[in-house]
Amino acid sequence: MTPTSYDALPAGLLAELEIAGLDPRAVYAGIVAALAEDLPEELGGEDVTSVATIDADAEGTGDFAAREPGVVAGLTVAALVFHVVMGHEVAVTDRLPDGTHVEPGDVVLRVAGRTRGLLTAERTALNYASHLSGVATATAAWVQALDGTRARVLDTRKTLPGYRALQKYAVRCGGGFNHRLSLADRAMVKDNHVLAAGGVVPAYQAVRAAYPDLRVEVEVTDLDQLHELLAVGCEEILLDNMSTQVMAEAVRITAGRATLEASGGLTIERAREVAETGVDVISVGALTHSVRVFDIGLDLQDRTSRS
Repeated sequence: MTPTSYDALPAGLLAELEIAGLDPRAVYAGIVAALAEDLPEELGGEDVTSVATIDADAEGTGDFAAREPGVVAGLTVAALVFHVVMGHEVAVTDRLPDGTHVEPGDVVLRVAGRTRGLLTAERTALNYASHLSGVATATAAWVQALDGTRARVLDTRKTLPGYRALQKYAVRCGGGFNHRLSLADRAMVKDNHVLAAGGVVPAYQAVRAAYPDLRVEVEVTDLDQLHELLAVGCEEILLDNMSTQVMAEAVRITAGRATLEASGGLTIERAREVAETGVDVISVGALTHSVRVFDIGLDLQDRTSRS
């Protein structure tokens, strides 16, 4: 299969990705790489099952439907998959906006075109939509758990290689917020940096001296480190693996002088009690590193299949 060229893709879809904070060319490159896993050129680049069982002229329509309640994300990417495979010979309609809450049976996306192409693109499209909807659904559950408190839920850099921008986009679809996107856009002083620098204050001051205009957050594991950082003016502090009682005391000590982030093995069952300590944000690696995929299925109606 020869992928549809980037310049031949629907301009509206590419614009949607850009508006969503995604790089359309990077998304396109990822889709092409994903399709190459299913259609390796060295093996002929064909969906052999579809070629053998479906007439080349057969056409069909298919509904992508939710099998469970949740929040969808990645449907723009899924739509783009069909266009990369089928060019303008596919119609993608009834696509729900990413971030929509759905119930079982809701159609989230409808496709129509040559049946072979629909089935060739199906799994790649589902891989994107199911995974990203899983991230959005998990994030929405955390947002709901924190409702009525001041705390916001953040993601982390614990993302699948190559999927960071997409996963962080899905977090936004679920109502969450993004932590730093890379090692370069924000400094995050963690335990090993503290060890190497000789303490939380030397580590903080070293980053501040090297990058005076960059945001700096420092991880602490006890209240003594918190006191030290507040004394030198650190304004972003991560409370790592602390009990609820210690976090509440950290909030009292800080008294609004710094933004406090709770992190480290937090579960959604504990979310509200942590938020009620008064911390500003809660970071959750599980939103991206171990999320359960959201169940979406394709129901195909083939109109002219081989007899």
